[in-house]
Amino acid sequence: MVNDKNKDKFSFIDAEFDRRIKRRQLRQLRNVVPLNGIEININGRTMLNLCSNDYLGLSMHPLLQERSIEFIHKYGSGATASRLICGNYDFYEQVENKLAKLKQVEAALVLSSGFQANISVIPAVADRNSLILSDQLNHNSLIQGCRLSRCKVVVYRHNDLSHLTELLIENSGKGFSRILIVTESVFSMDGDRADLGGLVALSEKFNTFLIVDDAHATGVFGYQGMGLTCGYPIDLVIGTFGKAGGSFGAYLACSKKLRTYMINCCSGLIYTTALPPSVLGAIDAALDLIPAMDAERKSLQNHAEYLRQSLHEMGWRTGQSSTQIIPIIVGNEAEALALSKWLEENGILISAIRPPTVPEGASRIRLSLSALHTRKHVDHVIGLLQKWLLNK
Repeated sequence: MVNDKNKDKFSFIDAEFDRRIKRRQLRQLRNVVPLNGIEININGRTMLNLCSNDYLGLSMHPLLQERSIEFIHKYGSGATASRLICGNYDFYEQVENKLAKLKQVEAALVLSSGFQANISVIPAVADRNSLILSDQLNHNSLIQGCRLSRCKVVVYRHNDLSHLTELLIENSGKGFSRILIVTESVFSMDGDRADLGGLVALSEKFNTFLIVDDAHATGVFGYQGMGLTCGYPIDLVIGTFGKAGGSFGAYLACSKKLRTYMINCCSGLIYTTALPPSVLGAIDAALDLIPAMDAERKSLQNHAEYLRQSLHEMGWRTGQSSTQIIPIIVGNEAEALALSKWLEENGILISAIRPPTVPEGASRIRLSLSALHTRKHVDHVIGLLQKWLLNK
């Protein structure tokens, strides 16, 4: 059928804008100036930031800045090509060996970003005849990675190992080339944790390939702060440096065999320019700092537990959160937006999270604590939330 020459070819954009405006879901960018690890400036106003993923406050740490500058002076500002062409500067081996040792695995591989890793690593492991069993609350990057695998994908109920077991029994012996289980260790929207021990047991029992995204646990939990996956025999761990690592980039932690396979089969590594030296310098510095930050991790979790308990006493719903990520689930989109706006008017930045990022009826504001937040900061937020309830 021939296109109507009189039809506006951009009408689909206007229609999408109209739909989003009606549902109050039109996203917009705004300029932010970081002042320190927990304060930012927006439109001339200093605000306390409680929606950053900088869980250890490393993004402005002097050592990360110094190491970034050091790497720039030695290697330049850009890697100039993909790692397989001429961008695999010698610092990659240094950083990956350090990371593998900390993650307690045979090998590690640095990739460009967490989203890029998830959308290219999963299709590299699966083929069209595979079956992927994916947790219901997995991050969008994992969902997209599963879709791009172009194989059968079945979603199991969130953290429900009984449902997962049923699906494994139901699909065993059906001729799939392989079965993959895909999950997060700490779920980004709810702040709860996967049962890694149970998942490993199921993976071993049914001979499946287990993939765990450890992004929000890296730096915060586990042995020397290197994630909840440390010590577990997980086939493939994916993580990032853009959260508690304070910089940017992603990593795979796996066997030497799987690392070599990814170098040959992962499009996200093969076809993209390598990360700039400054980023690897910051990653290298973060890996030096994180193992010695037990005191910061303890403080972070103490503040999180105190905040959760205070919210519960006020009647707020925080789901199954057990980490530094604490959602306040209000349900209604308009109320989540109103609460976020009111907090911002009072100097606190906590973004509203709405569908399609979270399910319908589960709109929320999501608090992300940093080790740099003090009890005074937490008490201030609690006081404002109490005031909001009293004024409703």
